[in-house]
Amino acid sequence: MPDAATRMKIQDLLNQIQDAYFDFARHNLRPDAEATLRANAKTLTEIIQQYPDFHLTVEGYCDERGSDEYNMALGDARAKQAKDYLVTLGLPTAQLKTVSYGKEKQVCSEHDEDCWQKNRRAHLTQAQ
Repeated sequence: MPDAATRMKIQDLLNQIQDAYFDFARHNLRPDAEATLRANAKTLTEIIQQYPDFHLTVEGYCDERGSDEYNMALGDARAKQAKDYLVTLGLPTAQLKTVSYGKEKQVCSEHDEDCWQKNRRAHLTQAQ
């Protein structure tokens, strides 16, 4: 495992990671989401290659519309789509896991399109 200084550097890098956003009721990656994930991969590749025990979680989220079951499935599809794309960019699949939060853990609570867009995302974080 990395020493304390390296863990701080890793956390700084993780803080720079951006979310990839999706269109309503879709799990395919938009061009802007692909660009975001490419930038994230550049940041993460060095960490992942140096520390084989370091794992990331790709979290899939949805907006508040739709049933719990539908949104859990859609969040899962979004997380898997983002993970698969990261793997094509060189991140090892064994160090990436996925989880769906569906419409739980919203980052915005307004009931309009601007807010819903912020909630339709894939988010990368260090696996716990």
